[in-house]
Amino acid sequence: MQTKLIQRAIDAYGGGEVWSRARYIEAEVSAKGLAFVLKGRPYFNHAKMFMEVARPLCRITPIGKQEGVSGVLDGLAVRLEDAQGNVIASRENARNYFTWGRRLLYWDDLDMAYFANYAFWNYFTLPALLMNQAIIWGEQSGSVLKATFPDSIPTHSRVQYFRFDEASGLLSQHDYTARIISRFANAANVVQEHGNSNGIPFTSRRRVTPGTGYGKYLPAPVLIDIDVHNFQLLDANRNII
Repeated sequence: MQTKLIQRAIDAYGGGEVWSRARYIEAEVSAKGLAFVLKGRPYFNHAKMFMEVARPLCRITPIGKQEGVSGVLDGLAVRLEDAQGNVIASRENARNYFTWGRRLLYWDDLDMAYFANYAFWNYFTLPALLMNQAIIWGEQSGSVLKATFPDSIPTHSRVQYFRFDEASGLLSQHDYTARIISRFANAANVVQEHGNSNGIPFTSRRRVTPGTGYGKYLPAPVLIDIDVHNFQLLDANRNII
C-alpha cells in the first residue's frame, strides 16, 4: 500500500525513478560489537560488499579470518566461495539451523554469511523495499511504518518497524527482533549519520542496542556498531548512478 509517508521516504532517498534503475549496490563496511564477541566472530574491517537490489543476492568479502573467502547469500541459501569463485561450502534453507545446538555459543562462516548478508541487504535496499509488492506496509502514528515480510525474504523478523525523521523523511530507527539469535532479541537499530553518494543519501553509521518497545531502547550494550565507508548504486551495466 502506497502512503504519503512511503512516498516521502522514497523521495528522500533519491526518488522512485533512481531506485527503479538501480540493479546493484557496492559498499565497503566495518562492523563490531558484542554480538560478534558472543558468537566468536571476527569484526568486519573494511569488508567489501556487492548485492542485487531486486532480490536477496549478496556477497561479503572476507566473511571471516581467511582473506580471500566470500560469504554469499542467494535467496534462502548460503555458500562460501574462494577467491576464484569456487564453492567450498554451502547450506540450503540456512535459517532452519539457528537457535539450537552450538549456534547458541558460536557461529561458523556460513552462519555469519547468512546473518550479515541478509541484514545488510535489508538495510541497503531501502527504499527499494518500500516498493516491494511482497512486503505489506502499514502507516502508524509518528512517521512510523509497520512492515510484514513474507517467508521468501530473509530478514530479522516477519514484523518490523521503520521510524522516519519528520523533517527530512530519512530513516532514523529500525526496530525488529533478531529471531535467529533469540525470540527475545529485540533490537533498536538507530541511524546516527547519513552519507551522500552522487546526491543519493545512505545510512553511513548505525548503532544497534537492545530495544525495550515502542521505539525506546537501552543506550548499552552496543550489540553491533556499523560504519559504511563507501556506497554506490549501479545500473544494469554497472555504471554508477
